[in-house]
Amino acid sequence: MAVSTRIAVIAVGDRLRHDDGIGWEALCRLRERAAARPLPPGTVLAECDQDPGWVIRLWDDTELAIVLEPAHGRPGHPGRVYRLELDSAALRRPDCLGPHGLGEAVEPARELDRLPRRLVSYAVEAADTTLGRGLSAPVAGAVDVLAERVEEEIVRHRGAAARDTGGDGRT
Repeated sequence: MAVSTRIAVIAVGDRLRHDDGIGWEALCRLRERAAARPLPPGTVLAECDQDPGWVIRLWDDTELAIVLEPAHGRPGHPGRVYRLELDSAALRRPDCLGPHGLGEAVEPARELDRLPRRLVSYAVEAADTTLGRGLSAPVAGAVDVLAERVEEEIVRHRGAAARDTGGDGRT
């Protein structure tokens, strides 16, 4: 698999189902913040539903894929942010499944040799996924936290890539 220095931040969910749109809202915040602090060249902010084929196309040929999605837990803690990281070794294990709908994308991507080098999922526990627009209060409160964590993830990744390649950021 050819690897570029591309980073994909992918919001998975349905913004017409209240808290299921957390990833979409976080991308909006990242775009706003990028006006003052641009994201590194090669960073793509993308939105998609849970179609595994679309997710695979978005993370294909990336060093880092960051997936933002809602989580559904019982009992719930709406607004809680979970982080799961899978590096290339973990992603290649047949027993590796991602959270939410990612398991449906990881397996075919593995078979097609279309896995990102590193996959990080940030899932925010939802309170309300009924039809309608707008986030519940606890989930809306997580939008800034999520945007900050994504920015920090990108900075860490770029720093590690620069160290691994002697400073030029290419692998």
